[in-house]
Amino acid sequence: EQHVYFDGKFSRPYRNVTFLNDAQTGTEVAAIFEFDPAQGQVIELDLAISAVDREGARKNRLAEADGRTFDDIRLAARDAWNRELEKIHVETSNEDHKEIFYTAMYHAMIAPNLYSDVDDRYRGMDMQIHHQPNYYTVFSLWDTYRALHPLLTIIDQERTRDFVKTLLAKGREGDLLPIWDLASNYTGTMIGYHAVPVIADAWLKGIRGYDGQEALDLMIKSAMQDHLGLAAYRSFGYIPMEDESESASKTVEYAYDDWTIAKMAQSLGQNETADTFFRRSQYYKNHLDPDTRFIRARYRNQWFSPFDPYEVNFNYTEANAWQYLYAPHDITGKMQMMGGKQGLEQYLDELFTAETSTTGRQQVDITGLIGQYAHGNEPSHHMAYLYNFVNKPHKTQERVYQILTELHSTAPDGIPGNEDCGQMSAWYIFSSL
Repeated sequence: EQHVYFDGKFSRPYRNVTFLNDAQTGTEVAAIFEFDPAQGQVIELDLAISAVDREGARKNRLAEADGRTFDDIRLAARDAWNRELEKIHVETSNEDHKEIFYTAMYHAMIAPNLYSDVDDRYRGMDMQIHHQPNYYTVFSLWDTYRALHPLLTIIDQERTRDFVKTLLAKGREGDLLPIWDLASNYTGTMIGYHAVPVIADAWLKGIRGYDGQEALDLMIKSAMQDHLGLAAYRSFGYIPMEDESESASKTVEYAYDDWTIAKMAQSLGQNETADTFFRRSQYYKNHLDPDTRFIRARYRNQWFSPFDPYEVNFNYTEANAWQYLYAPHDITGKMQMMGGKQGLEQYLDELFTAETSTTGRQQVDITGLIGQYAHGNEPSHHMAYLYNFVNKPHKTQERVYQILTELHSTAPDGIPGNEDCGQMSAWYIFSSL
C-alpha cells in the first residue's frame, strides 16, 4: 500500500465544511467548504504533496508558497521557465516553427520529476525513508534514453548528474537499476535495461560526482539477470521466440545496452569486462536475416515463418519488422550484413515509400507514418539519419525536414504520437538545430 500525503491552507478562513456521505476518513473523502462572499470572491488554496508523510507536505508548502500569492508564484514560474527555455536561442521569421520548438523545449523539461521533499527525505524503491537531495522519479527509459537524456547532458548537466545519482540510489534500494521507474515502483513496463546507457552517456561525457565503479557494478547486474529472456540471450546469443515474447526487440536492445556497459568498463580500465560486453553487443546479428535484411524472430533451429514484415505481432515491441532495424552502436557491421551501403540505402528507400498499412494485431503506438517509418513511436527515431552512413546526407536532410514540417504543427494534434515524457520533443529539438 502506498500513500500520497497532502497539506493545504486557504487564503482566508472558511465558514463551514460539509463532508459528503459523512465520511471524514478513508480513500474517497469529499468535502464542500463554504466561505463568506462578503469577504471577496477570490479564494486561494496553497496545496503541497509528499510521498513521505504529511509533515513533508507541510514543509514543502511552507517552502514554496508561504507568504506568496497566486500571482507571485505565477510570475516566479514564468521567470523560471524563461531561464530554462533560453538555453537554446532560435532565430527564425517563421513564428509557427518557433512556437513548435519552444513547446518542445517545455515538454523536454517536464520529466523526470523531483520526488524528494525540501528536507531531502524521500520514499525509496524499498518503501523506506531515505535522505538525498534532488531525488527524481518518472524515468521512461525505453523512450528517453534515445534523445531526451542525451539532450539533457548538453543543456542541463547539473540535473543529469542528479538523475544518475538517483538511478544509483534506486539500484541500491531495490537491488536493481530501474527500467521504468514511477513513484518508488519498478512497474516492469517496457524492455531493455536502459538506465545503463543513460549512466554511461553521462559518465563518458565527463558528468561525474558519483562512484563510477558502483555504477558499473549495477549496470553489469542488470545485464546478468536470469529473467526477461536474458538467460537464453547469454546462452545462445539470441532469444528464441518460444522462450520469451518480443524476443527480437529484446535481443537487439540488450545488445545496445551491452555496448554501453563495454564503453563504461573500458573507460575504467577494465578491459576484460569490456571485451565480454563488446562480444555480447554483437548478438543483434543473430536476429538479422541477411536474405530479407530484416530483424526477425527465430526459434532455436530456424527463422519464424511465414514472415511478413508488415505484421505487428508479439515478436517486436510496439512495432513490426520494418520499424526494428536497430543497432545504432554498430552501423558498419549491420550494413555489411545487408549488402553494404547500397543494400542499406535500398532498405531505407523502401521503408519510407512502402505502403502505410500494417497487418496482424492492432498497435495504437504505430502512428506518424511515412511509408513504414513510424515517427509516432521510438523504434523508428534513428532511421532517417542512417542515410548519412551510406554517403547520402541529402536524403537524411529531405526526410528529417519532411518529419519536422509535415508531422509537427501548432494544432492540438500537432505531435505525431505519444510525447513519451519528452522523447518526441527531444528528437524535434536535435533535428531542428
